[in-house]
Amino acid sequence: MGAGATFPNPLYQKWISEYGKLHPEIRIDYQSIGSGGGIKQIQAQTVDFGASDSPMKDEDLKAAPGEILHVPTVLGAVVITYNLSGVAAALRFSPEVIADIFLGKIKKWNDPRISAGQSWCNAADGRRHCRASF
Repeated sequence: MGAGATFPNPLYQKWISEYGKLHPEIRIDYQSIGSGGGIKQIQAQTVDFGASDSPMKDEDLKAAPGEILHVPTVLGAVVITYNLSGVAAALRFSPEVIADIFLGKIKKWNDPRISAGQSWCNAADGRRHCRASF
């Protein structure tokens, strides 16, 4: 019995299903209740394994009633996607711009930090004019 993160759930369900076909006498259950729930349940020893998007903090490991092993099972990535009217070229973002988007410091496509250096912006008169719809 396991519980925890929602991100790996589709893969875990596939693994559980395929394993169940080979070993029908063994029942495995995983509930995707979120990383925090997985940590709480493994600490409370109400599940045999818990899943979390990140490792437990040192203080949580020390407070656990028994040894907890971290075994990485799934790796995920975050990508920026967009659909801007009139923009056919790929956008190029600096690491700083990406960080500011995720931190909520950049909220609009016409932010000069996004338009700087983009092929979809025209600077014929020395000013940036972006053809994207906002």
